[in-house]
Formats: sequence, structure tokens, C-alpha cells
Amino acid sequence: MTQLLTTAAAHPAADVKETMMIMNLDPFRELDRVAASLLDRRESPRVMPIDLYRDADHYVLNAELPGVDPGSVDVDVDGQLLTLRAERTPRSQEGVQWLARERAAGTFLRQLTLGRDIDTEGISAHYENGVLSVMIPVLEKAKPRKISIATASDRTEVTA
Repeated sequence: MTQLLTTAAAHPAADVKETMMIMNLDPFRELDRVAASLLDRRESPRVMPIDLYRDADHYVLNAELPGVDPGSVDVDVDGQLLTLRAERTPRSQEGVQWLARERAAGTFLRQLTLGRDIDTEGISAHYENGVLSVMIPVLEKAKPRKISIATASDRTEVTA
């Protein structure tokens, strides 16, 4: 954060005013910024943040993709590998001077290995308000079920 400070000269009779720039320096924030700029490789895909939870007989995956064109979003399954891919194109405005540009552009990618008890044929997805929601159903054999318990009075004796 930069602050502009106007101070009077040290001698009270002086009419001279000095204008100084004061910089608030946070070394940890600066270190993070430098490290991110060094490690940021524009050609590598970025990771999209997700939430994943189970709701009864299916899983729900929500991926945040604000500003992404829905036509660039791709969801596919290859065996047990679920791949989410999207592209955010940078806004190119001629003659502007960027003061801050923190929203990443480029390709976003997330891959998840699905368990054997997932119905890969029933996976569905929709994109609304910058959130990609993927519904991942569980196979019938993997759903919780109630097991009845037999008692001694339920048994019948067979004689030969």
C-alpha cells in the first residue's frame, strides 16, 4: 500500500513543504508475489478449486470457473479417470495500463480417479453462474442397504 504524505519542514518558520512517498512493505507478501511470478508458467494448466461431497446415492463436485465461457468447458471420463478442463481467455484491451491483474487466464485442468463403485455411464454436468456442477452416481451394489438379522426362532429344523 502506498500513502502520500505531506509534511512541513523541520524549522517552523520555513514555508517549504516536502512531499514524500511512504511504502508499507510486507516482506512475506512480497516473497509470495515473487515466488508466484517465478513459478507461474503460462503454458501449464492451472488447477481449479473444487468442493466434493456425497449426498445419499451420488457424489456432487462443484468447480469454480468464474468468467469462463461455457463452450470451453469439457468434462470426460476415460475408464476411472474424470477430467475437467476449461479455458478463460484474457481480456485484451488496447491502450490500457493494468494496475492489478490477478484473475488468471489460460487453461484450467482437474483430474480425479474414480472408485470402482461409481456409475461412470450416469455422470452428468451443468454450468451455471460460474460454477460447474458434476453429479457422479454410485452403483446400486455400492449403495448402503439394510441387512436383516435371523434369530434362532426363525430357523426350522430338518430331520432325516
